[in-house]
Amino acid sequence: MKPGHLASIALAVALLSIVVPARAATIQITMENLVVSPAETSAKVGDTIEWINNDVFAHTATAKNGDFDVMLPPKKSATSVLKKAGTVDYYCRYHPNMKATLKVAP
Repeated sequence: MKPGHLASIALAVALLSIVVPARAATIQITMENLVVSPAETSAKVGDTIEWINNDVFAHTATAKNGDFDVMLPPKKSATSVLKKAGTVDYYCRYHPNMKATLKVAP
């Protein structure tokens, strides 16, 4: 083996051991025609949820366990960052038949 070859291997091993942190995602959840879509969403702690209200009246994304309560005026959107893991059932306070589930992994 040539002297520089061992150094090249050591450098390659060192570079491979660097862990690249996972990038947080932005996940869109839409409220339109009195329906939450998708009805079940999977995400991770640190991800951002973009709540989009395409209806002509206000909605909320209200967690049954109190984790979040997002107000969405007509034709507006809002964002929130997920801070803890768990399965959260949520609904619209104005239209309780609008229900969905958010599964947040650690």
